Amino acid sequence: MSARTPYVLKGDTGDWEVVMGLEIHAQVASNAKLFSGASTEFGADPNCNVSLVDAAMPGMLPVINRKCVEQAVRTGLGLKAEINHYSRFDRKNYFYPDLPQGYQISQFAHPIVGEGEIEVDVEPAHGGEAYSFTCRIERLHLEQDAGKSIHDMDPNSTYVDLNRSGVALMEIVSKPDVRSPAEAAAYVKKLRAIVIALGTCDGDMDKGNLRADVNVSVCRPGQYEKFRETGDFGHLGTRCELKNMNSFRFIQQAIEYEARRQIEIIEGGGTVDQETRLFDPVKVETRSMRSKEDAHDYRYFPDPDLLPLEIEQAWIDEIRASLPELPDEKRARFESEYGISHYDAGVLIADADKAAYFETVAKGRDAKLAANWVTQELFGYLNKEGLELGDSPVSADALGGLIALISDDTISGKIAKDVFARMIAGEGEAAAIVEKHGLKQVTDTGAIEKVVDEIIAANPEQVEKVKDKPQTLGWFVGQVMKASGGKANPKAVNEILKAKLGV
Repeated sequence: MSARTPYVLKGDTGDWEVVMGLEIHAQVASNAKLFSGASTEFGADPNCNVSLVDAAMPGMLPVINRKCVEQAVRTGLGLKAEINHYSRFDRKNYFYPDLPQGYQISQFAHPIVGEGEIEVDVEPAHGGEAYSFTCRIERLHLEQDAGKSIHDMDPNSTYVDLNRSGVALMEIVSKPDVRSPAEAAAYVKKLRAIVIALGTCDGDMDKGNLRADVNVSVCRPGQYEKFRETGDFGHLGTRCELKNMNSFRFIQQAIEYEARRQIEIIEGGGTVDQETRLFDPVKVETRSMRSKEDAHDYRYFPDPDLLPLEIEQAWIDEIRASLPELPDEKRARFESEYGISHYDAGVLIADADKAAYFETVAKGRDAKLAANWVTQELFGYLNKEGLELGDSPVSADALGGLIALISDDTISGKIAKDVFARMIAGEGEAAAIVEKHGLKQVTDTGAIEKVVDEIIAANPEQVEKVKDKPQTLGWFVGQVMKASGGKANPKAVNEILKAKLGV
């Protein structure tokens, strides 16, 4: 892994850097809502999963869902964060048609989870190399989601669906430690992998179950370091919030556009307004949604209908003891147990299904070879076809069978690619394909020697050339492989050629 280098944008008046903090809204994996027993099932008919509490009917009182509290604590432990023994719910006042109460029950001064951190691996981007950085977590708090306003059913009316109203969310707020579009996407990916591994959120971004608000500002080189030293936000530019981002690609595109928009305003003598903006993926641009509110605009005050949460250390310890293997731990195990690279391990632990698939392929086989085939051949095919791992036409056991044939020299790596293509096409298991098409590798040294002798005899000029330039031996290897239909064992071919040509 290389060192972290600044992501620099060129402006008319000099260089600029980007500084970001992210707020991730992760829907808590729970069958019931945060303060009612209504279902959280996705896809129900409009306004079917709505209790009297969710609809804010007079006299209805919220009751905290213990499971949601447990999931928040569990997530905090997975983020190596401080679990606060005392926390409190507050009312955050604002008006939306899909917010029946006229306020949101959230947490302000006393969140359930305090400061933590996660290690984020960034894949190569912008001509750079892979690297990692630590992103500090400022807090995690619980809050209820709003409903959904639907604007496209009638040209003159807005419809409201309250199925989502009251669903439990974990808002995970980072420090402004993210410095590039690639880092922002990598941070969301890592956090998503953690909550999925913990079982506290399903991470389904298509359904909006995990979405990001990205606070973007720009500054001159060196200003961020001054901010880190002093904590003075005056060293950073005015931030704008990009709301409800649910795609890694869109996150990067939106940040790139927004940073350049702010630079253009500043260099033109203007002032960046603090506001919330939406990203238009069709036009690939951000547009103003509303002015950005500060805490005092929401008039936070303790919710009088809910007692403070007091969490005992014994319960925290019990939850900690039940934590599964987390992505960082799994990555370290893959590196030590299977001897694969840090990068490949990172790709494989990106989600639980990928990790499980690899372990099935690698069990009792050449793990490095298995990693190469899973990350390059299989994932390459799936990406090209736009398929998910669950849609793969080649099962983990079937790919493992192919790896075994390569390892015991039944087939060469080149022939294996042909066999893999036939497996994708539905011809069956690797061993059956090899047998049916006569693709077994030729390991009989006598048969290989015969082909080698014929090639040498037919090419005396090339024989003389290889004596002066041993690196041209590859030409002979290619000719032998071609003559054998790719079935000759490459290692044996090389050894025989070197012996006979004296190189």
